[in-house]
Amino acid sequence: MADLPVAAVVRVAKNNGAERVGADAAAIMVAKTEEFLGQLVKEANKLAIHAGRKTLKEEDIEMAAEKFA
Repeated sequence: MADLPVAAVVRVAKNNGAERVGADAAAIMVAKTEEFLGQLVKEANKLAIHAGRKTLKEEDIEMAAEKFA
């Protein structure tokens, strides 16, 4: 079961130009988004641990996001 609400992901798609989003497209967007977030958090967590912290900070997320840009 997905952790992200489908409606929120559909809303993001529509806010970025999608006129309509099919149920199958919404489901795969949720899955891919959760996959990306998982990878992002793993990378950010490595940075936080390297800095001697357990708490993720904004800079950890920003630096991790650069890897995927």
